[in-house]
Amino acid sequence: MSKCTQRLLLSLCALFSLPLLAQPLVDLVVVNKSRSQLLLMSQGKVLQQYAIAMGDMPMGHKQQEGDQRTPEGRYILDYKKADSAYYRAIHISYPNDEDRLRAKALGINPGGQIMIHGQNPHSELTPEEAQQYNWTNGCIAVTNREMDQIWRLVQPGTPIEIWP
Repeated sequence: MSKCTQRLLLSLCALFSLPLLAQPLVDLVVVNKSRSQLLLMSQGKVLQQYAIAMGDMPMGHKQQEGDQRTPEGRYILDYKKADSAYYRAIHISYPNDEDRLRAKALGINPGGQIMIHGQNPHSELTPEEAQQYNWTNGCIAVTNREMDQIWRLVQPGTPIEIWP
């Protein structure tokens, strides 16, 4: 490979990596359930916005396993799961101590394994069609392409606020 070709390749690599390096750090994820919307935030500014699908019963705070609700409140995105049944997933730290205490007082199981994840690989719908329906068991779903973006921009330890 000639020196000119090498320089051109290095210049192209540097050019295409600049937007990735310049991307602000996501310091908060906000889910607005009533708007079916997920926002990636940095220093109070919206970086990205996504339409989401939730559980069949999205309104109200998750109370127990199987209620098809998405929790409400402040949690942490505590780990990533590359081998999710729904493409990729980022785990939400539900239930927190308050959720556990409430469930214990009511004698119920609060449930768990609530995640932001990609599409159902067995769906007959296109990703865009699937996003028109609430089809999860209380998780927050985006398209696989959107999940790839979120995966790159959100690190474990990032807080998430889930609003009614």
